[in-house]
Amino acid sequence: MRKVSLRNLAAHKIRLALTVLSVVLGTAFVAGSFVFTDTLQRTFDGIFDDTAVGVDVRVSARDDNSSGVPLTDLDRLRAVPGVRTVEPGITGQIVLLGSDGKAVKGGGAPSVGLSYLPREQQIGDQFTFTAGGPPTRAGEIALNPGAARLGKLTVGSRAKVLVPSQGLLDVTLTGIYDTKTETGGYIGALFPQPQALQLFTDGKHVGYVDVAGDGVSQTELRDRIAQALPELKAKTGDQVRHDVKQDISNALKFINYFLLAFGAIALLVGTFIIYNTFSMLVAQRLRELALLRAIGASRRQVSRSVLLEAALVGLVGSAIGIAGGVGLAYGLRALLNAFNVGLPSGALQLRPRTVLIALAIGIGVTMFSAYSPARRAAKIAPVAAMREEFASTGTSLRRRTALGVAAALLGAAGLVAGATAKPGGGAAGLIGLGALGLILGVLLGAPALSRPVIGVLGAGLGPVFGTVGRLARTNAVRNPRRTAATAFALTLGLMLVTTIAVFGASAKKSINGLVDNDVTADYILTGPEAIGVPVAAAPAVAKVSGVAATVALHPAQVKIDNRTEFGTGVDGPLAEVLRYRILQGSDDLTGRNLLVSQKWAADNNLRVGSTVPMLTADQQTVTGTVGGIYENSQLMGNWLTSGSLYRELTPSRVLSDEVVLIKAAPGADLAALRTGLEQATDPLVVVQVQDREEFKGEGARQINALLAVLYGLLALAIVIAVLGIINTLALSVVERRREIGMLRAVGVLRPQLRRTIYLESMLIAVFGAIVGVALGLTFGSLFVRTLREQGLDQISAPIGQAVLMLVLAAVVGVLAALWPAVRAARTPPLAAIADL
Repeated sequence: MRKVSLRNLAAHKIRLALTVLSVVLGTAFVAGSFVFTDTLQRTFDGIFDDTAVGVDVRVSARDDNSSGVPLTDLDRLRAVPGVRTVEPGITGQIVLLGSDGKAVKGGGAPSVGLSYLPREQQIGDQFTFTAGGPPTRAGEIALNPGAARLGKLTVGSRAKVLVPSQGLLDVTLTGIYDTKTETGGYIGALFPQPQALQLFTDGKHVGYVDVAGDGVSQTELRDRIAQALPELKAKTGDQVRHDVKQDISNALKFINYFLLAFGAIALLVGTFIIYNTFSMLVAQRLRELALLRAIGASRRQVSRSVLLEAALVGLVGSAIGIAGGVGLAYGLRALLNAFNVGLPSGALQLRPRTVLIALAIGIGVTMFSAYSPARRAAKIAPVAAMREEFASTGTSLRRRTALGVAAALLGAAGLVAGATAKPGGGAAGLIGLGALGLILGVLLGAPALSRPVIGVLGAGLGPVFGTVGRLARTNAVRNPRRTAATAFALTLGLMLVTTIAVFGASAKKSINGLVDNDVTADYILTGPEAIGVPVAAAPAVAKVSGVAATVALHPAQVKIDNRTEFGTGVDGPLAEVLRYRILQGSDDLTGRNLLVSQKWAADNNLRVGSTVPMLTADQQTVTGTVGGIYENSQLMGNWLTSGSLYRELTPSRVLSDEVVLIKAAPGADLAALRTGLEQATDPLVVVQVQDREEFKGEGARQINALLAVLYGLLALAIVIAVLGIINTLALSVVERRREIGMLRAVGVLRPQLRRTIYLESMLIAVFGAIVGVALGLTFGSLFVRTLREQGLDQISAPIGQAVLMLVLAAVVGVLAALWPAVRAARTPPLAAIADL
C-alpha cells in the first residue's frame, strides 16, 4: 500500500504541486513569523547585553513619570557602605538635523540625548570612539555610527539639535562612538553632563542613578540602598538588563502573535482546499480503491494509504514552507527597511523550535483535512469496482443543512444580543460568539445555499452565452459540496477583508465628523507622536499677524482613588477653537478649576463644586474643584484643567504640547496667515501647519497605512483560495473526462468548452465573494457599534469597495480557470470516451 501511495503521487505531479502549494503558503507564513521575531529578539538581546555594564544597582523614582531622583540624594547614596561610584543617568528626547538641515528620520527607533562623563568618572568603559573624541563643552555632541550615517555627518560637521522643551541648538560633532550591534534607526547623541543636566532635567532631579559597589554583591548593595533611601526604587544591574529584555520580548510576542494570527487564517483557508482536493481524489479513485479491496486490501490499509499521501504532501509542503519562511522574513525585513522603520539588523535566526512547529502544523493540518476523505475511502465496497461511473454528488444534504440553519439562528441571536447590549467588552464578546455561530451555519449550509444563489447568478448567462452559459450554471451546482468547499475558502478571506474595510471607513468617517462638528480652529499645529509639538511653537505663532487665539493642549496624567486617569491641560481660550456645550456650571478654567464630562462626573459621583484630590507622579496631592460639566465629547476627553494646574500636576521633564489650535482674526487672509505660521515654526523643523481638511487627511493616511498592512497579510489567504479554485477545476476536468469527450464528439468547439469552464469558475468565485462580503459588512458594522464610547461613533459601509471586490472576484474566477480550461479543451474526444 505504501508503494501504491507513492506511485499515485508520482503519477499526478501537477495535482501534487497544487496541493503542496496550499501547505507551503500557510507554513511559510508561520515559519517566517518565528524567524522574523526570533531575529529581532536575538538582535535586541545583543544590544541590551551592553545595558548597565558594570552597574551593580540602579536607583530610580517609584513612578516612572515623576520628576526623577533628587540630586540631593546623590550624597546620601555615596554614604551607603559598599558604594564605590555614583553616576547620574540623564536622558531626553531630541530631533537631530542632518547635513541638509532636515530632521533625521530613524523610523520608529528612539532618538535621545544622553549625558557623557569623562572615562575616569564612568561606571565601566561605556563608550569606545572610532573617530574623533567625546564632547567636552557645551555645543559639542558625539553620535553613534547609525545616526551619523543617516544624517550624513562626519567629525567636525556643524549640525543642529532640537530639544522639544528648549528649542533649537547649534552643535558640533566631535566624535563617533562604537556600538557592538547595528542599531538601525536609533539616534543617541552624547552631551557633556552639565549641558545634559540643563537640557533634559529641571536642575533638581535626574532620571535615574547608577551605582557601582566595592567588595559587596549586587543583592546586598541593593538591600542597603533600599534601606537607606526607602522612598526610591532600587534594582540590581542584572535585574535591569533582564527587565529591559523582557519588555522587548513582550513587545515581540505581540508582533509574533499578530503575524501568526494571519498565518492561522491562511492555514484555515488551506484546510478547506486540502479537504476538497482529497475528497475529489477519493471520488475519482473509487474504482481503483474498490479493486484494492477486491484483491484483499483491508479498510484500514485503504484508509492509511490516503493518510500516507496526505502526510507526504504535508511533509514536502512544510519543508518547502520553512525555506519560504526564511525568505519571507528576509523580505519583510527588507520591506521595513525600505520604509525606514528603523529596526536593528542581524543574522536571521532559524531555531529548531521553528522547524518542529512548522512541520507539526503542516503535516497535522494536511492529515486532519484528509481524515474524512480517508474514512470515506475505507468504506468503499469491493462491488463498487464493477460500476462504470465513479462521480458522485454525495449523500443527502438535509441533516447538514438543518444543523447549519440551527447554528445560523443561534449566531444571529448572539449578534442581536451584542448589538443591543451596552457598548464594551461584553457586547463585543457576544457579537464574536454570534459571528462564530453564523460562520459555522454558513459553512454547513453553503451546499444548500449554493444552488439557489448560483441559480440566480447564472440566470443571465443563458441569454448572453446560450447553451454554454446554461451548461456552466449546471456544472457549478452539480456537486454542491465541492462548490461550497471551494467557495468558502474565498468567503473567509473576503469576509475578513470586508470587516477590516468597515473598521477603516468608520474610523475615517468618525474622525471627519469630530473635526467638522467640533473644531472651529482655522489651523492646527502637530508634531511627531514621540515628542508632540515643541513647547516653543505656541508662543511663536501667537505673535503672527492675523492670529486671534492660540490654544495649546497638553496630555495630563494623575491618580485619583488609586486609578490612573488621563485628562487635558488647556492654555488659551478653548471656546475660540472648539465647540462644546456646558450642562452645569461654567467653562472657567482659572486657578484649580476642573471641567469634567457628563459621563465621568456620573461615574465618579461629581457635581459642580465637588473637590477632586489628584495624586501627581511626584506623590504630591493637588485638590481640584469641579467648575463645570460638559456634554460628552471625544475630543475633550474626561476632564480638563488650566495650563497652570497642568504644570502643577506634571513634572517639568515631561511637559509637552499635544496639539496647538489657531483661530484666525476676523477678516484675516488665511493664505497669508498660513505663510506666517510656517515661517514662525520653520526653526522648530518638526512642526506641521495644517488646516482642518489636511488634518483629516493625515488621519485618513494613517488609517490607510494600517489597512494596507492588514490587507497585505490577508492577501495570502486570498491567494490560497484562488489556488483552491484552480485545483478544484483541474481535478474536476479529470473527473469529467468522459463527459468532456462526449461534448467534443457531439460538436462542442474548444473555445466553447473553455468558455464553459471560465463561466463555471466565475460563478463559484462570485458566490463565495457575495457570502464573504455580506458577512464582512454585517460583522464589521456590529463590531464598530460596540466601540461607540471609544470614539467610533459613525458606522460606514464601504459599498463601493464591496462592489469592487465582487467584480475582482469574477475576474479572479476567470483567471483561475485559464489552465484547467485549456487542459479540458485539449481532451481527445475518442480517447476520453474509451477511458473506462
